[in-house]
Amino acid sequence: MDEVIIVGAGPVGLMLACELALAGVRPTVLDKRPEPSDLPRANGVGGQIVRMLDYRGLLERFAEGSPFAGRPPGFPFGSVPLRFAGLDDIPLRMVMIQQPRMERLLSERAAELGVEVVRGTPVLGIGQDDDGVTLDLPGRRVRAHCAVGCDGGHSLVRERLGIPFPGTTDDEVLLLGHFKTDQVTGLFERSRVMGLEPGWNHTPHGRLLLTSLQPGVHIVGVREKGATGPVTLAGFQAAIRRVIGADLPLGEPIWLSSTVTQARLAERYRSGRVFLAGDAAHLFPAGGSALNVGLMDAVNLGWKLAAVLTGRAPVRLLDTYETERRPVGERTLAHTRAQAALERLTGEDGDALRDLLAEIFAFEQPARHLANLLHLSDTRSGLPSPDGVLDGEAGRGGVVGADLVGRLAPDLQLSTGDGPTRVAELMRDGRPLLLDLGGGATLDGDWIRVVRAHCADPPADTLLIRPDGQVAWTGTAGLREAAAEWLQPA
Repeated sequence: MDEVIIVGAGPVGLMLACELALAGVRPTVLDKRPEPSDLPRANGVGGQIVRMLDYRGLLERFAEGSPFAGRPPGFPFGSVPLRFAGLDDIPLRMVMIQQPRMERLLSERAAELGVEVVRGTPVLGIGQDDDGVTLDLPGRRVRAHCAVGCDGGHSLVRERLGIPFPGTTDDEVLLLGHFKTDQVTGLFERSRVMGLEPGWNHTPHGRLLLTSLQPGVHIVGVREKGATGPVTLAGFQAAIRRVIGADLPLGEPIWLSSTVTQARLAERYRSGRVFLAGDAAHLFPAGGSALNVGLMDAVNLGWKLAAVLTGRAPVRLLDTYETERRPVGERTLAHTRAQAALERLTGEDGDALRDLLAEIFAFEQPARHLANLLHLSDTRSGLPSPDGVLDGEAGRGGVVGADLVGRLAPDLQLSTGDGPTRVAELMRDGRPLLLDLGGGATLDGDWIRVVRAHCADPPADTLLIRPDGQVAWTGTAGLREAAAEWLQPA
């Protein structure tokens, strides 16, 4: 019997496989596609996942050759621009990387960790009992202790589990194309003459997107009411004419697609021994948040599932996957719905609202708040203590660093007996980290890594950091009791 079977070898499924393998569990990944997709469905990652990639030693791989990696100078919130000039302390970081390369890098990392990825193997059905999960494959059945559906918005796993996926479907179709050209600047110059700008342009007949993420390639999107179906270059050009009343020099098409935006959130992220992650659990209508949230789902679930399967943690730990990650999905769905509404509004009313919001977003506090929102640092994770209160909140008034509990650990610069290091380098092995910065703390167990270090400006004398980078406790008072909630078997 397999320990864990992951359905779907996209970025979320591969990231989860890496996390499980790092923690000592060997998953099997099944994917219905015979080969990895070469479609650039996503063009980058941003927010907390960038820090986590660093904490796993993957950030350099992702950033190598990227046209941009670091703190963005701005970002569109719907169709309203955000500018981050002068806000050097915001946590938001982004890496431009197209999805095929991302999948290739994660596949390479999974192979390094001994993960088996079985392609060309669709899952036809799934069931479970008290002892495990049964998956129906072509011509055979396989068993596993647990399974995770990372099989996208049309998830068969979610469907077979009977988990409702309520939400809405847009009445507009998005045609998206990547085009190869030697004259990206020429396209933008031509479009400005026509009264168009980089980004989304609104007309009475629809919306047109003009952007470029790498030299020699520009991205054009067209939104209008219609039906999805195979996209041809002639059809794409016709859609542009309908929306702006003129032609644009598109160049040679690399990839054309059509999609309908949806806004949906699974009612549950878990059914017994089966879990959902990524697009199988949530679909967002705007903002490029899907991969950021989905990859963090994988990081959250991976260590918990491994800790339970290896006997390092009580089974109840698995309940916290949904209680921690579903609120993040709710929060992201809310702000991406708002962004989608801003993009949809047309006419003078829409222009007036976008102009007013652009004025408001130009102030520091709104820009800072939205940067934190996009980073998802305005949400907190935490395991419930016995009295139902988030770890670190109960009876902690005045405790130095208590505000860090439930948040991603800062990447502190440290001095140790082995030389200089930083938190990111100490998290590479995926183990819990007890960082003693002068509190004299200790914990039992070979799973916990205890590091005594000096920090120029320590946020607390002790930090207990979960494998997913979240601060679980600060200070020495109550440390053992807090750790026992998730580090010891029941």
